[in-house]
Amino acid sequence: MTPTLEKIIPGEVVQLSGLVRRVTAPNPGVMTGPGTNAYVIGSGDLALIDPGPESASHLAAMCAAVGTGLKWILCTHTHLDHSPGAKALKQATGAQLLGYPPAAQDGRQDATYAPDRVLREGEVMDCGEFRLRAVHTPGHASNHLCYLLEGERWLFTGDHIMQGSTVVISPPDGDMAVYLASLERLLHLDIALLAPGHGHPIENPHEEVRRLIAHRLKREKKVLDALARAGEETLDGLLPLVYDDVPARIHAVARRSLHAHLIKLAREGRVLEESGCWRRK
Repeated sequence: MTPTLEKIIPGEVVQLSGLVRRVTAPNPGVMTGPGTNAYVIGSGDLALIDPGPESASHLAAMCAAVGTGLKWILCTHTHLDHSPGAKALKQATGAQLLGYPPAAQDGRQDATYAPDRVLREGEVMDCGEFRLRAVHTPGHASNHLCYLLEGERWLFTGDHIMQGSTVVISPPDGDMAVYLASLERLLHLDIALLAPGHGHPIENPHEEVRRLIAHRLKREKKVLDALARAGEETLDGLLPLVYDDVPARIHAVARRSLHAHLIKLAREGRVLEESGCWRRK
């Protein structure tokens, strides 16, 4: 079945394939696009990936979609738009909660998230009708997991890749060098389609991954070029120079990714920070 590209409507159950349905949370926004996607997998015993934020209406929509068949709740990571809904969904269904606990409390993590079982990198959950493999993809968050639906070769990417936008890398838990390495890793996986945490499914997955890597490296070059022109500059002074193609209304968010780029470049010995100013080495 070809994934639909119709408007994403929160609470609406959309059949994406014979095994996969999508229910989107009512939390649209600049950071979340149309909202956070919950994916229901299977037709007998079911798994659900990313129950999203706390929301009574979203909980009701997920419970209606899974009925009495939900066995496993999986979270890609513990940011506040992806995992807080897990607690109520577990209470409502009795399903087992799987994933990585938060590695750091930086104000963006779900402190209520307590998995029944911590997954191992590469671990396969054999659900009979389908198999899901955990793929550790840190960078956006240190505890980020993607899930590969073997057979269909769909990769559920959470916030590692989202449709229609790049993801924010927020230090200290977010790490640009690690993020790029995690993207590179996907080029070695046999994937047919990306199912992101926000937006529509993405076809030609390896092409999309290469595009994202090229975009990040192009942004990195803008950082270096801006410092070459300026000599030295503060983080806030660099922001409008490096993100001149981005609306000012999201510069506060872009500032985090800029900081991640600078940290990466500093570790590589290409830039230096002194007294709040950055310069090339």
